[in-house]
Amino acid sequence: MLDVLSQVNISTDLALEAHAQARARAAAEIPGVTVQRRQEGPLTITRVLISTPEGGEALGKPPGTYVTVYCPDLRRRSREAWEATARQLAVELTELLGGRPEGDVLVVGLGNWNATPDALGPLCVERVLVTRHLEEHLSPEAAGKLRGVAALAPGVLGLTGIETGDIVQGVVERIRPSAVVVVDALAAREVGHILTTVQLSDTGIHPGAGVGNRRLAIHREKLGIPTVAVGVPTVVSATAIAAGALHDMVNSLRTKIEFYQILAQMSDEEHHQLLTEVLGPELDQLMVTPKEIDTLVEDMAKVLATGINIALQPEVDPQEFMVSLA
Repeated sequence: MLDVLSQVNISTDLALEAHAQARARAAAEIPGVTVQRRQEGPLTITRVLISTPEGGEALGKPPGTYVTVYCPDLRRRSREAWEATARQLAVELTELLGGRPEGDVLVVGLGNWNATPDALGPLCVERVLVTRHLEEHLSPEAAGKLRGVAALAPGVLGLTGIETGDIVQGVVERIRPSAVVVVDALAAREVGHILTTVQLSDTGIHPGAGVGNRRLAIHREKLGIPTVAVGVPTVVSATAIAAGALHDMVNSLRTKIEFYQILAQMSDEEHHQLLTEVLGPELDQLMVTPKEIDTLVEDMAKVLATGINIALQPEVDPQEFMVSLA
């Protein structure tokens, strides 16, 4: 039974969580995967580079670059944390876009604006500086300082009856931008990453993948242009929370009681499967979010939009965008 249980995965959209899970399962480094971590003031920045198909299979992620910006003070609604995260987001986004490519950029806010934990994308694009429609009305000097930016919140299949990926592809074919930035809410494995973490990747995105509702992919292979995904975890599965609590409890009691010694020999995946069997499949499908989710999602939408604006409009004083964080 334990051999079967060791193959269980706890779903997550975050590459650094997937790497930690895969590494624990293999009890060794994962070939084809490189992880770099550094500290920048209040921020912890982790870069996960998946360079081979084998590494991607081990993590359940497409090969590419995944950058995570983590700041626990974001949950405390710290102005300093907001500004530091927005500035770092701009740096990482600029790098993933390859500098400043010529042409317009399309910013897409994925998600359901009627469901607060899933409304991050639409709320973000509301705050992105949209300039594409102004290009023909600006003087050459002014036009040279502003990049053409278009924004789109396509909704979800249940609202429109159209696959989000098809909507995005149709718009890309029509307006022909040089790059796409996709913003979406994510699902995490660890409670501590909820609304404290921003992940950027050059691999695009599979909407709904983190909650088991995988839709059409939005990535470079489909759109034919660079596609950078920006996401923030807003939910975690109830079973993952219980598994984390069980893990902490076992670590504190493993030397005291025989039962806990048995549990201590089980892997995190085995704990997860045990809880699923005991508590039932209904709990495994339950997604949990903070009680102050509406305020926190609004905050993160402002932070993401500020970082995107700084990255896409380098000729504008960054402090002009920081005002929106108030």
